[in-house]
Amino acid sequence: MDSIRVWIIEDDQDWLRGLVAYLNKESDLHVVWTASKAEDVRKALQDGIAHSTAADVILMDIMLDGRPEGILLAEETAVATGARVIMLTSMEAKELIFRSFQAGAIDYQIKSDFESLPEAVRSAYRSQSPINAAVAERMREEFRRLKLLEREFEVKKLGDLITPSELQLLDLIDQGYTQPQIADKLVVSLRTVKNHVNHILKKLNLTGSREAANKAKEMGLFHKNNNEDSTK
Repeated sequence: MDSIRVWIIEDDQDWLRGLVAYLNKESDLHVVWTASKAEDVRKALQDGIAHSTAADVILMDIMLDGRPEGILLAEETAVATGARVIMLTSMEAKELIFRSFQAGAIDYQIKSDFESLPEAVRSAYRSQSPINAAVAERMREEFRRLKLLEREFEVKKLGDLITPSELQLLDLIDQGYTQPQIADKLVVSLRTVKNHVNHILKKLNLTGSREAANKAKEMGLFHKNNNEDSTK
C-alpha cells in the first residue's frame, strides 16, 4: 500500500514535532512537509511546493499566531493542492467548526484526541470522513443559531416597515373584520382604510391584505404590539 502523504500546519513547535513523530510511526502515513506560519504556507504554494511535495491530506491548525488563519488557509491549500483538509484545534467553538466546513474542510479533530488522528487521516484519504457526533451536533446548533438570527432580522425588517397604525389595521384584518367594519371601528373613511391597505401591500410587495396579515402574525408582530399596548 502506498504511503499517505501528509502536511501539517501547526504553530506550536513542540506539538508539531510530537505529531510528526507520532504519525510517522504508522507504516502507511508519511509526513512530507510542515509549516508553522501562514505566510510560509502561502509562499510555499506560490513556489510550487504543491507539485514538488504533494499532499494527500493536510492537518491544519485553525489558530495560527492567535488568529483563526487556518480557516482561510484551508480553502487556499485545498484549491492549490487538491488535498483533503482536516482542521485541528484545542477548542470546540461552534462558529469555527461551521466556518471550517464552509472553507472546504472535510473533518474537524480536537487536538487532545490525537490518538484518533491516524484513522482520521486514512478516512480523509479514502474520502470517507464521517463527521463525529459531537461535531455534527455543534454544526446543527450553529445552523439553528443562524436560522434564529435570520428570523430575528426578518422580524425587525418587517417591524421597521410597518407603522403601529398599519399593524393595528393588519391585526383587525387577521381577526376577520371587513374594510367597512375597520373604517367604522377606527372612525375613518373607507377610502382611508383602502389607502392604508394599498400602502402596506406596496411596502411588503404582496398582493392581498389577508396575506399581509398572515405574514405579520407569523412573525409575531401582533403579539409584540399587544404587549406594548398593555404596558402603556
